Amino acid sequence: MIELQHLPALRRPVELWMRLCAALDALQPAAALAARIYVAQVFVMSGLTKIQSWDTTLSLFMDEYKVPLLPPAVAAVMGTAGELVLPVLLVLGLGGRFAALGLFVVNLVAVISLAEIAPAALQQHVFWGSLLAALAIWGPGAWSLERLVWPRRVTS
Repeated sequence: MIELQHLPALRRPVELWMRLCAALDALQPAAALAARIYVAQVFVMSGLTKIQSWDTTLSLFMDEYKVPLLPPAVAAVMGTAGELVLPVLLVLGLGGRFAALGLFVVNLVAVISLAEIAPAALQQHVFWGSLLAALAIWGPGAWSLERLVWPRRVTS
């Protein structure tokens, strides 16, 4: 490793870079919480729409959403339950990785089950999937109930 004392011209830029990195690190809990809230509201709103008119939801799962391996009624119940329960866990940061992975699967099945999906809609699903993948990989962050329940087990 290069010693900074041998390169005095780099000392100031490196110190500034280190400060910027420290500031960005300090923002990680807020960013994780913002991602959790954003993606959770997307799925909760979808789940609430489904329970507002259950007959319409069942019709959609029978005619438009072709969920592989599941009967339409079972897929409708599972998808709606996932959209209403998992986001709550995600926002609370309780079982955050489990909730993120579960919503990732719900999101993936939504994309797979549609015969046609508009490019803009696909882009949204890719964005949500990316946020969920990040939350599953790095965890719900320091501002989560997991930190209170399992402080030694949670590392991010």
